[in-house]
Amino acid sequence: MPANSLQIDSTHASKSTRTAARSHLSVITCVIVTAFAAVLPHAGCDAPAPAAVDINIAAELKSLRDLIPDQAHIMADVGYHFTNLWFAGDAENWPLADFYLSETKSHLRWAVRAKPIRKDNAGRDIKLVAILEAFENSQLGQLKKTIDGKDKLEFITAYKASLTTCYACHKASDKPYLRPQIPKKADAGVINFDPKADWPL
Repeated sequence: MPANSLQIDSTHASKSTRTAARSHLSVITCVIVTAFAAVLPHAGCDAPAPAAVDINIAAELKSLRDLIPDQAHIMADVGYHFTNLWFAGDAENWPLADFYLSETKSHLRWAVRAKPIRKDNAGRDIKLVAILEAFENSQLGQLKKTIDGKDKLEFITAYKASLTTCYACHKASDKPYLRPQIPKKADAGVINFDPKADWPL
């Protein structure tokens, strides 16, 4: 075969190789661009400005905060459970009393998480976390003992002492008009407080 023929074939093969390489490179580039476009749909000139993003996030956070119950709403739930606790203990339905005491404590903790510090009328901080911790370690702890011991007389004493502590917290928050009392009617009308009830089965 003539030498010039070999040179032409070699040149042709080299061009074919380069063309194939460029074709593969184009395909790879297209795949990478497509992947980035999928992962970053807002990248490029259409991306929102940082200030606009901050405003959107702030608006979303505000809308979420507006959905969270305020402390007054949560404390209404506390009153519901603590009221029912009285009637469960009075009926000596100790498992039910234990349930309502647990619900009272969990909702008190929720109330404090919602607003751990209140301001009194003089602008001083009322640290509710510390007040609740002391309450749980004293009167609420004593209530738990009377329930576990199934002691109705001691339960009544501990319940009344708890109301006194509740009122002390209300007064510390400049809300003396929120004066608790021994409840006269259970809030849970659908719940039977009789421990000997046999219906529904």
